[in-house]
Amino acid sequence: MKLKIIGLFLLITGVQSSYAQQTKGNPSAADQEIINLSKQKWVWMADKNADSLNTLFDKKSVFVHMGGSWGKDQELNVIKSGGIHYKKADIHSVSVNIIGNTAILLNDITLLAVVGGNEVTNPFIVTEVYIKESGKWLLGSLSFTKKLTPDDMKR
Repeated sequence: MKLKIIGLFLLITGVQSSYAQQTKGNPSAADQEIINLSKQKWVWMADKNADSLNTLFDKKSVFVHMGGSWGKDQELNVIKSGGIHYKKADIHSVSVNIIGNTAILLNDITLLAVVGGNEVTNPFIVTEVYIKESGKWLLGSLSFTKKLTPDDMKR
């Protein structure tokens, strides 16, 4: 009985591992399109390129940050004003799941930003949801989830 349980565990682990490697290591053309769009978004955010972001963000898009959530207009205003300056996103891993005309991208990043005049670095899992309309991908949602660090555990 123990041997069967161990065998089942190894099978499940192997399937999960191969799926994760396939998603991250060999993205489909559609996955790669979303990955490239996400990378370009980080560049536009760092450059405070509100015009390009305005085109990318759907009119009903939502943004979830550590300090609150808001819509497209407020996000663009925060970027333009420098309220949050997304200086650099170091992307450690990325995965994409496409379901119909919706793509869900997860980025594991370390974000260097200036918030309220203070430079901060935070580890995040960022969830990006894209919707394909008229053959074009638009960002519908961008959510930051802060990862716990060993220092956070000491508190």
